Amino acid sequence: MSDPTALDTERVAQAVLKEVLAHQRRMRDGGCTAEVCPRCAAHHLDAVREAVAQNRRIEFVLPAFPTKSPNPAKVLGPLPDLAEELALRFLNSLCERIGGIHAPGATIVLCSDGRVFNDLLGVTDEDVTRYVRAIDEMITRIGATHLEQFTLDEVYNGAGHEEMRETLSAGYARSVEELREEVRAGGAPLAMYRGITRFMLEDLSGPRWTGTRSALQRKCRTLAYRVIQRSKAWGDLLGELFPDAIRLSIHPQPCSSEKIGILLADTPDVWLTPWHSVAVATGDRYTLMKRAEAEEAGGRLEFVDGRPSHYVLDTADSGRLRDRAA
Repeated sequence: MSDPTALDTERVAQAVLKEVLAHQRRMRDGGCTAEVCPRCAAHHLDAVREAVAQNRRIEFVLPAFPTKSPNPAKVLGPLPDLAEELALRFLNSLCERIGGIHAPGATIVLCSDGRVFNDLLGVTDEDVTRYVRAIDEMITRIGATHLEQFTLDEVYNGAGHEEMRETLSAGYARSVEELREEVRAGGAPLAMYRGITRFMLEDLSGPRWTGTRSALQRKCRTLAYRVIQRSKAWGDLLGELFPDAIRLSIHPQPCSSEKIGILLADTPDVWLTPWHSVAVATGDRYTLMKRAEAEEAGGRLEFVDGRPSHYVLDTADSGRLRDRAA
């Protein structure tokens, strides 16, 4: 006879994963099948099943919310705006829905990685600090009780910011040569490298860059490896600090990866994030777009408490935008 407790644990664990994977950020041709990929579900089932069996809160770790892009053609400024708020509300609501399935609920630890590589983006440590504090304030203001933030500052408390990055790299970073070999082999590492290179090229091609396009491309190819190097180091450190947590990622992931890629907002670009874009109201929904694209589409800038918040497209502009996307 089957153990009814085990059957209930299995049912709850499957339901939790179904809720999470319904928002999966997938890599194109990454191997996932069906709306909720059964192979991805099976890959993470043990971790969720264990939390359910122990009747404890399910913990997720998400490296995200680093700092705003330094390119004014992509964002409204250095502080979080409605794009981040919508993402935080979504993540908190995801935990609330999990709580309706599994009574102890869930929490998502937002492991801000801005301090990890902001120097490579030309973003100051002061801007990173302001961004992190503003995210904390936003979490409190919107009542996102299932979210908490964790930063490199808490790991190396009291150290200087450059010292923090050097200590992280010395303890956890893999060599650039090793990463190059992985990228040359193709697959997910190559897709990641290309995605990061594209973001670096966009972020650094603002008015502060006075060199040629080809020089910037060469610079970004080199910097992309260093961003990946430090991001992986941060991820390995988080694996030690949060060994029982289920790993989430804001990047598209291949099937059955150790991380679950998760979409933070409605956007046709699976690589686009709130800190590389602006929120745009189109009728009764929001999408993410780069600032220049929102303005080109006829978006009207809205302010909240005296600060730029998001764009609004009227019905006609929204229809033209959908036609262009199609």
